[in-house]
Amino acid sequence: MRLAFCGNDNASAYNISAGVLRNVCFVDALNLVPHVFLLFITFPILFIGWGSQSSKVQIHHNTWLHFPGHNLRWILTFTLLFVHVCEIAEGIVSDTQMKSRHLHLFLPAIMGFVAATVSIVYYHNIETSNFPKLLLALFLYWIMAFVTKTIKLVRYCQDGVPFSQLRFCITGIMVILYGLLMAVEINVIRVRRYVFFMNPQKVKPPEDLQDLGVRFLQPFVNLLSKATYWWMNTLIISAHKKPVDLKAIGKLPIAMRALTNYVCLKEAYEEQKKKVEEQPNRSPSIWLAMYSAFGRPILLSSTFRYLADLLGFAGPLCISGIVQGFQNTTNNTNTTEKVKDPSNSYLSSEEFLRNVYVLAVLLFLALILQRTFLQASYYVTTETGINLRGALLAMIYNKILRLSTSNLSMGEMTLGQINNLVAIETNQLMWFLFLCPNLWAMPVQIIMGVILLYNLLGVSALVGAAVIVLLAPIQYFIATKLAEAQKSTLDYSTERLKKTNEILKGIKLLKLYAWEHIFCTSVEETRMKELTSLKTFALHTSLSIFMNAAIPIAAVLATFVTYAYTNDKPLQPAQAFASLFHILVTPLFLLSTVVRFAVKAIVSVQKLNEFLLSDEIGDDSWRGGDSSVPYESCKKHTGLHTKAINRRQPLRYQLEGYEQPARKQTRPVEIDDVAIKVTNGYFSWGSGLATLSNINIRIPTGQMTMIVGQVGCGKSSLLLAILGEMQTLEGKVHWSKLPGRQTNTEGYFSVNETEPSFEASRRNRYSVAYAAQKPWLLNATVEENIIFGSPFNKQRYKAVTDACSLQPDIDLLPFGDQTEIGERGINLSGGQRQRICVARALYQNTNIVFLDDPFSALDIHLSDHLMQEGILKFLQEDKRTLVLVTHKLQYLPHADWIIAMKDGMVLREGTLKDIQNKDIELYEHWKTLMNRQDQELEKDMEADQTTLERKTLRRAMYPRESKSQLEDEDEEEEEEEDEDDNMSTVMRLRTKMPWKTCWRYLTSGGFFLLFLMIFSKLLKHSVIVAIDYWLATWTSMDNTNEARNADDDKTYHVAVFSILSGAGIVLCLITSLTVEWMGLTAAKNLHHNLLNKIILGPIRFFDMTPLGLILNRFSADTNIIDQHIPPTLESLTRSTLLCLSAIGMISYATPWFLVALVPLGIAFYFIQKYFRVASKDLQELDDSTQLPLLCHFSETAEGLTTIRAFGHEARFKQRMLELTDTNNIAYLFLSAANRWLEVRTDYLGACIVLTAAVTSITEGPNSGFVGLGLLYALTITNYLNWVVRNLADLEVQMGAVKKVHSFLNMESENYEGCLDPSQVPKDWPQEGEIKIENLCVRYENNLKPVLKHVKAYIKPGQKVGICGRTGSGKSSLSLAFFRMVDIFDGRIMIDGIDISKLPLHTLRSRLSIILQDPILFSGSIRFNLDPECKCTDDRLWEALEIAQLKNMVKSLPGGLDAMVTEGGENFSVGQRQLFCLARAFVRKSSILIMDEATASIDMATENILQKVVMTAFADRTVVTIAHRVSHILDANLVLVLSEGFLVECDTASNLLLKEDGLFTTLVKTHK
Repeated sequence: MRLAFCGNDNASAYNISAGVLRNVCFVDALNLVPHVFLLFITFPILFIGWGSQSSKVQIHHNTWLHFPGHNLRWILTFTLLFVHVCEIAEGIVSDTQMKSRHLHLFLPAIMGFVAATVSIVYYHNIETSNFPKLLLALFLYWIMAFVTKTIKLVRYCQDGVPFSQLRFCITGIMVILYGLLMAVEINVIRVRRYVFFMNPQKVKPPEDLQDLGVRFLQPFVNLLSKATYWWMNTLIISAHKKPVDLKAIGKLPIAMRALTNYVCLKEAYEEQKKKVEEQPNRSPSIWLAMYSAFGRPILLSSTFRYLADLLGFAGPLCISGIVQGFQNTTNNTNTTEKVKDPSNSYLSSEEFLRNVYVLAVLLFLALILQRTFLQASYYVTTETGINLRGALLAMIYNKILRLSTSNLSMGEMTLGQINNLVAIETNQLMWFLFLCPNLWAMPVQIIMGVILLYNLLGVSALVGAAVIVLLAPIQYFIATKLAEAQKSTLDYSTERLKKTNEILKGIKLLKLYAWEHIFCTSVEETRMKELTSLKTFALHTSLSIFMNAAIPIAAVLATFVTYAYTNDKPLQPAQAFASLFHILVTPLFLLSTVVRFAVKAIVSVQKLNEFLLSDEIGDDSWRGGDSSVPYESCKKHTGLHTKAINRRQPLRYQLEGYEQPARKQTRPVEIDDVAIKVTNGYFSWGSGLATLSNINIRIPTGQMTMIVGQVGCGKSSLLLAILGEMQTLEGKVHWSKLPGRQTNTEGYFSVNETEPSFEASRRNRYSVAYAAQKPWLLNATVEENIIFGSPFNKQRYKAVTDACSLQPDIDLLPFGDQTEIGERGINLSGGQRQRICVARALYQNTNIVFLDDPFSALDIHLSDHLMQEGILKFLQEDKRTLVLVTHKLQYLPHADWIIAMKDGMVLREGTLKDIQNKDIELYEHWKTLMNRQDQELEKDMEADQTTLERKTLRRAMYPRESKSQLEDEDEEEEEEEDEDDNMSTVMRLRTKMPWKTCWRYLTSGGFFLLFLMIFSKLLKHSVIVAIDYWLATWTSMDNTNEARNADDDKTYHVAVFSILSGAGIVLCLITSLTVEWMGLTAAKNLHHNLLNKIILGPIRFFDMTPLGLILNRFSADTNIIDQHIPPTLESLTRSTLLCLSAIGMISYATPWFLVALVPLGIAFYFIQKYFRVASKDLQELDDSTQLPLLCHFSETAEGLTTIRAFGHEARFKQRMLELTDTNNIAYLFLSAANRWLEVRTDYLGACIVLTAAVTSITEGPNSGFVGLGLLYALTITNYLNWVVRNLADLEVQMGAVKKVHSFLNMESENYEGCLDPSQVPKDWPQEGEIKIENLCVRYENNLKPVLKHVKAYIKPGQKVGICGRTGSGKSSLSLAFFRMVDIFDGRIMIDGIDISKLPLHTLRSRLSIILQDPILFSGSIRFNLDPECKCTDDRLWEALEIAQLKNMVKSLPGGLDAMVTEGGENFSVGQRQLFCLARAFVRKSSILIMDEATASIDMATENILQKVVMTAFADRTVVTIAHRVSHILDANLVLVLSEGFLVECDTASNLLLKEDGLFTTLVKTHK
C-alpha cells in the first residue's frame, strides 16, 4: 500500500475548489508548520551547547529555577503531551478503519508531541543557564501553534462536527492549552522585563543554592526531577564508589532547619496560648498549633493521595475493558469489518475507548501517574513529619533550659520522662503525620471500591465486601495485642540485660570462683520468660500476616459462590478479573495501624502539653531574661559552628574575640566592694516551705568567701539560691553593677556570640563559673570539657590542668586530652571527674567563681595542691570573687570571709578573726574538728587514692592496644586471606549480599524448620496460582453448553474453587507460623550459644574487648535477631514468590512476554544493586546521628544548673539545632532514597503491565487468561519495590547475625583436665602446700611472657607476701594459680597435684581469692556470700561476724535476705570489701589469695582485714599481693618480683639486711 499524506483512496482529498481552508488535509498540513519551525530553531541551539553562556553567579547543580509560572508551565506541558498522545492514538485508530494510509490523521500529532517535548527541554536549559532572550523562540511557537489549532477548530465548527466526536474535543482542549502556555510566556516577559525591554530585572539565586554545602535539592529542582527524584542519582551512584558520609549529604536547606520550623510552631503555639488566656481551665491546643504551622503540606499530600487512589481504580477497570474487548473480538471474528468513508473519519469517544490497544496504553499511563502521585504524597508527609519533629525537639529543649530546678529535684519531671519525650513522643507524632493522609484517604477508597464492585457484580459483591469489613475489627484486636506483647518482651529483655551486664562486670570474680554457670542459668531463666512473650508476639505477628493474605481469598470465594447461585448468567472473565478486593484489603489493614498510631499520638500530645506547661524558673531573678535567650537570636549565626566558612559574616568578626590579651588588666576602683548581696531572703524548693530562711549575707568582691556547716545545713542550696535556681519567697538577691563593664541583658556578650573573650573588660558580670557538687561532664573530649566554649589559650589551659593535677591522668588516656569522656566515652573515677569540673570553672573568664565542695572526692594531696595552686594562686592572682563550699575546715585560715550555716540559716558571718573574738564556742568546736581532721590526715598520707584511680584507669586502658583487632572483626573471614585493599574488592564486598551469614542464620533455626518453611511457602503460592487458574478456566468456558449440563458444571466448578480457596487459607496460616517459629528457634539458639561462648571465654578477651561492645551483642543485635529478622524474611520471601509466580503466569499465558522481560530484568538488577549500597550507608548514618542528639538532651537536663550559671544556654541551643539538623538530613535522604527506588520499580512495573497487555492482546489464548495475566502484572507493581526494600533491610539486619557469629568463633578456655573430677580427693587441697617450679606465664601465645622461670616453695599455713613495682607480674602470678593465664612452661603443684591437669571448675572452686575491686551482685546478701546455696545460715553468720558485719546485717530489714542493689551501691566501699572477705571465708579453702585487697579501703577496714587474716585464717596458706610494702613486713615469706623474674625470696627481716636489695628500696620509697 503506497503512502500518501492525504491518503490515495479519495479523489477529493486534494480538491481546494471550496477554498483552501475548507480542505481538511490542508488544515492538517498547516498544523505541521509551527512544530517544524520550533525544531528547526531549537535543535542547533541545544546542540551547540551552553559553554559560553554560563551564569554569572557561581551556584551548584544548575538547579536555579527562577522564571515566574515555572510549575504551571511544566504541568501544562505534561497535559499537552498527554493530549498529543490521545490525538496520535485517535488518528491511528481512525486510520486503521480506512482503505489506505492517511498520514495527515496522525503525523502532525506525532510532530506536535516531539515539539512539545523539545519545548520543555529547551526551556529547562534556558532557565538553568539564565539566558532569557532565547525564550523568544518559544513565544513565537506558542503563538503559531495557537493560531493554526484555532483555524482547525473553526473549520470543525463550520463543518458542524458534533461535540461528541473525539477529534473535536481534542482540538478544543489543545487550543486552550496553547493559549495558556502563550499567557505564561507573556507573563515571564512582563515580570522579568526580558526580550523587548532595555533593562531586564536582576535576580539573585536563593541563599541555599549559593551555599555549596546544601546537597538536598528536592525543593529546588524542576517538576520532573521532583517527581522521579532524578537529582538523587548522583548520590546513589557515588555511594557505589565510596561510602556516603555526613559530608556527602551536606546541610539542610534553610526552610527545613529545626530553627525555621521551631519559629513557625512557636508562633502558632503562642497564638493558641493567647486564645486560651481568658479560659483558665483550658490548655492551649498543640494540635491546632501543629495544624496552623504544618497544615498546608498535609493538605497537599492528601490531595496527591486522593488523586493516586482514584487513579488506582483505573487499573482494574481498564483490565475489565480489555478482557471484554478481547472476548468481543474473539466472538465477532466471523462478522465482516466495516470500512469507513474517508470523508467522515471521526471517532466517538466510546468507540475509541473500546479499542483494546488504547486501553492498554491508558492502563500504562494511569499506573505511572498513580505511582508518581502516591510517592509524592509519601514524600511530602515524610518531609513535614521531619520538620515537625525538628520543631518539637527545639521546643522541648527550649523548655528544658527554663525548667525550674525544683521540678527536676522534687521528681515531678524525671530525666527518664524527658528522654521519653525526646526519643518516643516526638517520633510517635512524626509517625502519625506520616500515616495521617491515610486517615481521610481510606474511607473514600473503601466506599469507591464497594460502589465499583457493585456495578460489576451486583449484590454478590456486597457479600464479599461484608466479609472484609467484618474481619477488619479482628485485625485491630490483633494489632493491640501485638503492642502489649512487645511491651512485656521489652521488660524481660531489660531485666536480662541488667543481669548480663552484671555478669560481664564481675566476670573475673565469677571465673575465679567458678560461678559462671550459676549466673548463666539465671540469665537463661530470664531469657526463657522473654522467649515466652516473644512467642506470643510471633503468634500475633503471624496471625496478622495470615489475615492479610487470607481475607482477599475469603472475600473472592464468598462473592463468586454467591454469584454462581444467585445469577442466571454465567460469570464473565471481565467481571472476575476486575474484582477489586485487593484494593479494599490494604486500606482496611492500614486503617487499623493508623487508628493505633492516632491513639498513641493523642497520648503523646497530652504528655507534651503537660511538659510545656510545667513550672519555669523565675525570670524575676538576677538573670534578667538571659535564661531564655530566644532562638531567634541564634538565627544570625546559624553557620557559626559549622566548618564551612560563613560568607555572610566577614572573617574578622569571627576572629575578633580571639585576640590573646595581657594576663592581667588594671582594674577600675570599685565603688561598692560587695559583689553579691542577699537581703532578708527566704528561698524554697517549690514546696512553699522555706528551705533557707532569713538570709542576710554579702559576698565581697575579689576575695575568697567560704561557706561551712554540717551536712545538709543548706550550703549548696545557698549557692543555688544566689544563682536564681530556687524559688524566692521573699527578699532579694542583689548583684552589684560594676563600672566600666559591659552589661548586656540579652545574654549575648559580644560579637563573638556565646564566647566571652579573655579581656577583663569584656567579662560578663552575669556569667558565673560554677562547679557543682556532683560532677557533670559533657560527652566530649577532655579539652572541650575544660574549655567549655571559651576560646583556647594554651598558657591558661596548662596552668589550669596543672593546678588540678590533671596532667598525669590525661597522659594515661589513649588520645590524651582529645579522648572522649562522658556517657559514651571512657569512664573516669569520681575524683578525676570532679577535678575536670573544677578545672572548667577555673578556666572560664568570669568575675565570680562558685565551687561547691570541690574537695569531696579528692584525697589530701590533691586537695592541698588544688587549694594552693588553683585557688590561692590562680584565682587570687586574677582577683576573681570566689565562693567556696567545703567541709575541710583546715582551709579556713585562707578565707577572707566566712559564712557559717546551720539548719538553713546563717549562723555567723565575718572573717576568722571576727568569729574567734565573737563566738568562741564555735571557734573551739572548729578547732577540735580540725585536730580530728589532722589525725585522719596522717593516716590518709598512706592511703593515696589518686594513684589508685590512675591505676584503675591504666588497667582499663592497657588492653586497648589490641582494639584494632576488634574493629576488623566485622569484615568477612575470606577477606583476611588476600589483603589487596584496592577499591574494586572493597566495592565488591559492599555490593555483595551476605549470603553466607543468611545461610548461617537459616540453619541455626534447624534444618527441619527450614525445610518446612520452604515447602509450605512454595505450596501456598502454588495453591494461590491454582485458584486463579481455575477461575480463568471456569469463566472462559464456552458458554454455549446445554442447560442441564450447566448446573452440574457449576457445582463442580464451585466445589473445586471452594476446596482450593480453603486450602489456600489454611496454608497462609501454616506458612506465616513456620517463618515466625523458625525465627524464634534461630534467635533462641544464637543467644544461647553466644552467652555460653562469652561466659567461657578467656579473661584476656574481656580485658581487650570494651564492655559496651559485648553488651551491644546482647542488646541491639539480639533484639534485631529476635524481632526484626523474621518479619523481614517473611515479607521478602512472600513478595519474591508473588513476583515470580506472576511472571510465570504471564509467561504461561503469553510466552512472548519473556523476550520483553530481559531488558526489564537487567534494569531491575542495576536499580536494586545501587540502591542497596546507598540505603545501607544512609541507614547507618541515621542511626549514628540519633545517639548524640538523645545524649545531648539528657546531658543538658543533668547539667541544667551548670549551663544556666555559666549563661551558656544559647551555645547549647545552637549545638542542639545542629545535632537535630544532622539527624534530620540523614533521615530525609534515607526517605528520598526509598522514594527513588519506589518510583523506579513502579515505572518498571508499569512497563511490565504494558508489555503483558500488548503481548497478551496479540497472542493471548482466551479472554480468561488475558485477564489473569494482567491482574498478575498489576500485583507485580505493588511487590517489586518490597523485594528490594526487604533485601536492603535484610542485608543491614544480617549484620547483627554476623557480629554475633564473630564472637562464636572465639576460643574458649579449656575446661577439661586430664584428671577426672572423681579422681581429685574431696577435701583437696587439705594442707595448702604450694610448689612453683620454673614457672613461665604469658597472656596469649603470641605475646611476650610476663613471668619467667619463677621457682618458689610455700609451706602449708605460711603467710606469704608478694611485692614489686607496677607491671612486675604480681597480679599475673595470682592469676596463674587459677590458670587464668597461659602457663606454657613449668608447673604449679598444690598438695602434690599439678594444677594444669585438673578440670578448671574443680581447681577454681577449691581456692579462694579476694580481689582489689570489691564486687557485689544484685540479689540478697545470702546470694552474694554463697550463690551455690551450699552452706547453713550459721556458717554465713559466722563469716559475717569474722568480717565484723554481723551487727550491720542484723539491722537491715530481712537480715541475710536483705537486698543488695546493682554493684552493691547501697554499701560503702569498705563494707563491700568486708563482704568479699566473708565470701572468701565461707568457702573453706586452705589457700587464700589476696590481690591488693586493701587498696581501695580506709584504714579502719584495713585493720579489720589484717586482724582477720591473722586469726580466722591462721591455719590456711595466705598469699598477699601488696600494693604497699608496709603490709607484708610481718609475713613469713616475701617474694620480690621485677620484670617477670623472681629476684628476692626470704623473710622480710632478712631481706631488709640487704642494703641495696630491691625490697629495701621499695620499703624506703614507701611503695
